[in-house]
Amino acid sequence: MKLFKRTSLFGSDMHTDHKHERDSLLIGRFQPLHNGHLEVMRKISEASDKMTIGIGSAQYSHTVNNPFTAGERYRMIVNSLKDEGIDNAYIVPIEDLNRYSVWVSHVISMSPPFTIVYSNNTLTRRLFVEAGYEIKDSPMYNRHEYSGKEVRRRMLCDGDWRSLVPKAVADVIDDIDGVGRLAELRGDV
Repeated sequence: MKLFKRTSLFGSDMHTDHKHERDSLLIGRFQPLHNGHLEVMRKISEASDKMTIGIGSAQYSHTVNNPFTAGERYRMIVNSLKDEGIDNAYIVPIEDLNRYSVWVSHVISMSPPFTIVYSNNTLTRRLFVEAGYEIKDSPMYNRHEYSGKEVRRRMLCDGDWRSLVPKAVADVIDDIDGVGRLAELRGDV
């Protein structure tokens, strides 16, 4: 059993205790949550005792690339997980700091304990490796179709975006007039 050594701000050694050894972290923008994200969450949930889902770039909303608020994304995730019967997840908003030397500490302070980080982002991987965390690849599912960018593109061109997202996500988008919001943000209205 591998323990990950970290040094506290006060100089003493900290070790991840055994009760959190299968607790994981997944960070994404989820703009919006799509079926690929949900499949990754399903797999990580099965491999973890507890899974923390970090809503990254939580401070951004109401732009074409980040149209949804952290609260709206929270609703998308929690409702989708509930529909899937996934009950071992925590969801936390994580704002960007743009000071990478302290970003991992920021994430840790916003999250329940975890020892494994799932990410394919090179910067995220590097920062957590340097902090002593175990890194695992997030499985990718039909990446050319399942991407937030593709969902938003289809929303803007009146395409079939609903087949790319869980029903709970479509319900939230409908509830907030997300398609109308995107059109206004792009200047179509």
